[in-house]
Amino acid sequence: MAMPGISANRLELLQIADAVAREKSIDRKIVLAAMEDAIQKAAKSRYGSENDIRCEIDPKTGEARLTRVLAVVDEVENDNIQVNLADAKKRNPEAKVGDLIAETLPPLEFGRVAAQNAKQVIVQKVREAERERQFSEYKDRVGEIANGTVKRVEYGNVIVDLGRAEAIIRRDEMIPRENVRLGDRIRAYIYNVERTQRGPQIFLSRARPEFMSKLFAQEVPEIYDGVVQIMSVARDPGSRAKIAVISRDSSIDPVGACVGMRGARVQAVVNELQNEKIDIIQWKEDAAEFIVNALAPAEVTKVVLDEDSNRIEVVVPESQLSLAIGRRGQNVRLASQLTGWDIDILTEQEESERRQKEFQERSQMFMEALDVDEVIAQLLVTEGFASVEEVAYVDLDEIAQIEGFDEGTAEEIQNRAREALEKIEAERDARRRELGVEDDVASIAGVTTAMLVAFGEAGLKTVEDVADCATDDLLGWTERAKEKGAEPVRHKGVLDGFDLSRKDAEDLIMAARVQAGWITEEELAAAAAADAAESEDGEQEVVSPDANGDGDAAAATQG
Repeated sequence: MAMPGISANRLELLQIADAVAREKSIDRKIVLAAMEDAIQKAAKSRYGSENDIRCEIDPKTGEARLTRVLAVVDEVENDNIQVNLADAKKRNPEAKVGDLIAETLPPLEFGRVAAQNAKQVIVQKVREAERERQFSEYKDRVGEIANGTVKRVEYGNVIVDLGRAEAIIRRDEMIPRENVRLGDRIRAYIYNVERTQRGPQIFLSRARPEFMSKLFAQEVPEIYDGVVQIMSVARDPGSRAKIAVISRDSSIDPVGACVGMRGARVQAVVNELQNEKIDIIQWKEDAAEFIVNALAPAEVTKVVLDEDSNRIEVVVPESQLSLAIGRRGQNVRLASQLTGWDIDILTEQEESERRQKEFQERSQMFMEALDVDEVIAQLLVTEGFASVEEVAYVDLDEIAQIEGFDEGTAEEIQNRAREALEKIEAERDARRRELGVEDDVASIAGVTTAMLVAFGEAGLKTVEDVADCATDDLLGWTERAKEKGAEPVRHKGVLDGFDLSRKDAEDLIMAARVQAGWITEEELAAAAAADAAESEDGEQEVVSPDANGDGDAAAATQG
């Protein structure tokens, strides 16, 4: 970039400012301000940096005016930047203490060194302005698809020229086994824009589920208009994907809209994603029905939901097992990501064997705990009793109504169940005393004798010990795998295996803190009220299936 030297006239100054502003796509005022800074710096080196020298370039004429600014004071301490009131009144009769007086300086003649320094200042200022412009432009485009040209490939990372900026697609954000060459046109999803010392860094991705969502929005007018909504997406980039859609209009089939006439719409997305096979699934509010849809093309005979642990057992015929699981577990993994449920797949034979094993184990448990014969124990299991607690505290009529039982038999069985529980409780209490768990711990709301034993075995012996715990300490946590493809590591908690939700564990810890005197009941209630108010404010609209949208559950598969 040229810098006006001694020969540069006013017109040339404005022409240079206009050219730089156009070339770098920045405001002309920024370029002129950079020039003012450069001339100001050169003037300070000429007249002395201790002076307050300012430069102003007229944006219409290009005239650069240099002035030295002096502050009017009663007593001068630094005559480079201050002037007393008497001298100031000679220059301006209306001057008063606190005013600023400007002295006009003669035009500056740039020498070779001064011109070079000024050029560096302008280049730096212009570069900073250009970076700020790029950041401001692209930070608002996060979540959009960008089009660009491959500029270079470095160690698997692709540098993309977006025209007004450069972006990067990291190797792990590319579709596996996708080959790109210099000059190729490429589309990708902008997922982050960061400020760095070298300017704004724009991060793109072709592997994220959001990229597929945006591609469908481009290809399917109903999605762009909001009539059809994408509820969730799960991808195994370059191999297979599942996308769940719902229609707000009962007359429009969401799956058909995404597939298009003869598959034209979905094929356009497939081509962009290197022939990635896409299953388009109708979203359902009913979790069981949605999961059955998500496992397509496999057929499901039975599902058992456990809402507390967010797990679901799916039973399939033997012939459908490999299809349901998919190659290297791909189908069930994608279905799990799509639905947000942990899915266990069993064959009909495996489920039958497991049920028989459970039946035998429960029958044996009742025989030992209640001191009854095998026939009575099996009758209890057949009627749905799974624990001694259920037998002990259920309404007596429910036991008496079992075929072959009368009221006397039912009463005897219930008494034996209660005696068995009392014996277990006594054994647990003795065990927790042996482990050194204090009596006060037992009075924490929600704590059972079984928990007391678990606390003792984990070294939690006082109310303060329990109060000092975090939720993860009680329930355990899962650590994400450090290496790609490795299984996550599960860390067990103190109460691992107990039927406790996260809310139950939080309530237990807070009860311990109240009992320990760390917090009062009033403070706890106030915090709970504040949380409730905050969650109400942050509530978002939940989209549910159309009341009439009872279309078939089959997934449309491309490829």
